[in-house]
Amino acid sequence: MNIDIILQIATVGSGVLMVLCILLQQRGASLGAGFGSSGELFTTRRGFDKNLFETTIILAVIFIVSILAGLLLPNA
Repeated sequence: MNIDIILQIATVGSGVLMVLCILLQQRGASLGAGFGSSGELFTTRRGFDKNLFETTIILAVIFIVSILAGLLLPNA
């Protein structure tokens, strides 16, 4: 398999999964949050929320690295 195809698959796959992870997160989802007065206390993330947050960060890093690798590697 060509390295360009692998990088394209990694970019698209990590991008789609990252969007899904972002949409699953629910911080500040109340109506008042849109106007800047959520009234919620920000606490530490626990359980599934923490795992989802860390997965989102890992997918973002994979996304950025795959784009940079695609730009920097010579085309075959």
